[in-house]
Amino acid sequence: MFPRYHQLDVVSKILRDVKEKKAGHKYLIQHSAGSGKTYSITWLAHRLSSLHDRENNPIFSSVIVVTDRVSLDQQLQDTIYQIDHKLGVVAPIKKDSHQLADELNSGTNIIISTIQKFPFILDKVSDTKDKNFAIVIDEAHSSTSGKNILALKESLSLEEAAELDRQAEMNSDDVEDKINKELMRVQSLDSLSFFGFTATPKSSTLELFGSTNKVGKREPFHVYSMRQAIEEGFILDVLENYMTYKTYYRVNKKIKDDPEFEKSRTSKEIARFVSLHPHNISQKTEIMIEHFRDKTMHKIGGEAKAMLVTSSRLHAVRYKKAFDKYIRDKGYKNLKSLVAFSGTVKDDGFEYTEPKMNDGIPESETAKEFDKDEYQILLVANKYQTGFDQPKLHTMFVDKRLRSVNAVQTLSRLNRTYKGIKEDTFVLDFVNESDDIKNAFEPYYDVTRLDSDNINPNEMYTLYDEIMDSMLINKDDIDDFAQCYYDNDSTEEIIAAGDNALSHSADRIRELSKEDKLEFRSKMKRFINLYNLVLQVHPIKDVDLHKMNIYLRFLLKRIDIETPGNVDISDKVVLEYYQLENNGQQSIGLIGEEELTGPSLGSGSYHEEEKEYLSVIIERLNEKFQTDFSESAKVATEQMTNKLKNDDDLKKRAQANSLEDFKIAVKKKFTDTVVESYNENTEFYGKILNDKDFKEQLMELIIIDLYRSLNDN
Repeated sequence: MFPRYHQLDVVSKILRDVKEKKAGHKYLIQHSAGSGKTYSITWLAHRLSSLHDRENNPIFSSVIVVTDRVSLDQQLQDTIYQIDHKLGVVAPIKKDSHQLADELNSGTNIIISTIQKFPFILDKVSDTKDKNFAIVIDEAHSSTSGKNILALKESLSLEEAAELDRQAEMNSDDVEDKINKELMRVQSLDSLSFFGFTATPKSSTLELFGSTNKVGKREPFHVYSMRQAIEEGFILDVLENYMTYKTYYRVNKKIKDDPEFEKSRTSKEIARFVSLHPHNISQKTEIMIEHFRDKTMHKIGGEAKAMLVTSSRLHAVRYKKAFDKYIRDKGYKNLKSLVAFSGTVKDDGFEYTEPKMNDGIPESETAKEFDKDEYQILLVANKYQTGFDQPKLHTMFVDKRLRSVNAVQTLSRLNRTYKGIKEDTFVLDFVNESDDIKNAFEPYYDVTRLDSDNINPNEMYTLYDEIMDSMLINKDDIDDFAQCYYDNDSTEEIIAAGDNALSHSADRIRELSKEDKLEFRSKMKRFINLYNLVLQVHPIKDVDLHKMNIYLRFLLKRIDIETPGNVDISDKVVLEYYQLENNGQQSIGLIGEEELTGPSLGSGSYHEEEKEYLSVIIERLNEKFQTDFSESAKVATEQMTNKLKNDDDLKKRAQANSLEDFKIAVKKKFTDTVVESYNENTEFYGKILNDKDFKEQLMELIIIDLYRSLNDN
């Protein structure tokens, strides 16, 4: 296989630079998703392993390729064997750190290891004397496996399951963050060269790996941009055909009391209540399946596939059941779906796992099975959103909030070309606004740059002074703990020896209000993050700052702040009205030349949640999501409701029965009233009589108000 120009160019330029500067430098390569980074990494690793300086001395003892893609192991071995026709050139680390040490000591040309072993790699190469190493880091994918501690926990309730998924995604660092943190703890070593490949570099990655250009901005060493890859026809533009749906709904109280709740958290709970409502799932399921059958399945010579990105494992389970039911009820014989999520989900007393819902297919085989003609749609929850290469993927349904890098990585699953017959892609988005998606893609469309002025080393001294001025931390305690830190080896020994020094500060912080605790903890985190980041870019030798960094890292673990509980609104609200409206298909045009701001270090501020009555919260949500009915339909609905309110029999039943029993009594009266009113608005009332689903929705819309009006109690 002959390299494309950008692949040949990046390898040639890196080799020239390394030959001149030798070991001890970092290189960031920004190549668009789908542009062939695997082959670029393979060719670079092979050439680096045999690279000699101008005195004909080998520059690197070994090249270590770090990846989270298992497939890269075999690809590297196969490709390099085709070049060298020799065995033993490539050694994948399948066992433990001892195998890694053996390969390093024996001078194996190319060593392949996983992201998980990256800390051990740094430890081993840092301790190896008189040897230089090249470390090539494959793009850090954040959610290929979808496995994290929170996501794998079993849940006892719907609310708990959804909350765990939200917390897992919100609180977990992706692999790129973890790599950067590991690099921060390694001082600049002349024996190590780093080569990082990514399509979407974060600001912290640019700061650590990027080169400083003539105007002082941090940028990649080499760029093959999304714009260039699209223009050359190497990948497809996933934003060219983008359709959004707007969700409108009305919820109302079904309790007499008007309790007080925290506004923003309750709003989120109500929105989640609607998103998990069976009617929401079923209506979107119908839209997606029928769109796939009408538009997608005939694409790519009849081989086109689709992916649904859901917001939680619970949503994935509900959607899988809804998809299977709809396909079964409609009798569609040529359509099957697979689901992908981690761990076990409990729903309505039943346990669900990915293999169980996929008819026994092991998790490790899901991607391979999806490639077969038997399956057309893959439903995912925090899996296969990055690092998943399926060229036959044409359509993506999005029912999850996507932000920044996550949006680019997720939607880029569609951009691969296929046999010259894949001409376009399509995205149907139920959640995100087109402007938000555009803003997410803009920084990565051309070259990604970071204004290095965003990282100001002087801010560390300001934070240091603010922390000391708080009188919560004593310098003597910092000095004592630093002594314990360097006198002991294990973390357990350090904590035991330095317990007294940490306890003094922890006791003072414990007396603070919750608001002050949060603010001080945020300030500590900002100092730690900034110190470790600046250390990689600007050589700083300040003993007081270093001691403070050590002390705060351990003190943070002592600060216990009670996490606010969930707001339980499950028995307090009811879905009255629901509608999806197609906003139309559009092309999201990108401009490029956007710059990333510096790493987010937190503001350090905390505000107590404003509280409002539940009725006000619901009213605000209804204002945000309410659709516009035609005036004639509004008048007809109001007239029909007034007729029912004037019914004496219904009034007696409302006063004597619960809401659920009252619904049964309303059904016949409702139909009679529609028939009586038919001539007043034949279009609107005709739809009620001929469309059962529409009739049921309308009844749900008016029945709460009707019951409340007729029940004096």
